[in-house]
Amino acid sequence: MKRPHLQFPRPPDAGRRLSEMFAAIANDPDRDHIAVADIRNAMGDRAFGAMMFVFAAPNTLPVNVPGVSAVLGLPLLFLSLQLMFGVSVPWLPQFLVRRTIRRQDFARVMKHVVPWIRRVERLLRPRAEFLAVGPIERLLGLMCVVLSAVLILPIPFGNTGPAIAICVMALALLERDGVAALAGLGIGVASIALVWGVILAIVKGVSLFVQHWMGL
Repeated sequence: MKRPHLQFPRPPDAGRRLSEMFAAIANDPDRDHIAVADIRNAMGDRAFGAMMFVFAAPNTLPVNVPGVSAVLGLPLLFLSLQLMFGVSVPWLPQFLVRRTIRRQDFARVMKHVVPWIRRVERLLRPRAEFLAVGPIERLLGLMCVVLSAVLILPIPFGNTGPAIAICVMALALLERDGVAALAGLGIGVASIALVWGVILAIVKGVSLFVQHWMGL
């Protein structure tokens, strides 16, 4: 099995869009397996957005395998904390960056994912960049910390909204699109409000059930 590179170089083509980079990795005949480290290395100093997108995107599906949100939410939480504290180079434990999947499997997934990313990227461009860097970037990190924590919790219907918000903010960071960053923050706030409503509904339902069971 081919061993992924674990250094963090800035490749000369790191300015390419995420869809282009995913397609290039998926169609690279020199790769037998693909690791998280390969994506990190390919995106250079924009790796935060790329890696957050990779871990958040599976949770945008309306139907998900039980437990997946918690497994993917932990590295998302870890990355979000680093973004919030202004860490310049994302770091993950070696057992995560060394995890690999077969390139053929990755390519099969990218066949469906890349066209969707390209449609979103057509709406993104560098604008209001001050809203996607510096202190605002740390605010995005804080929001992603909260949303990642929500993903980890076993809340019914609590995955899709936060995951979409993180994906939007991740792409905004990649494209330095401040307008998209604000949109991601708005989706994040709405998602938290929705999840809070679900929690209150569950608590109220349980409370009514207990009262009825006890004859109160």
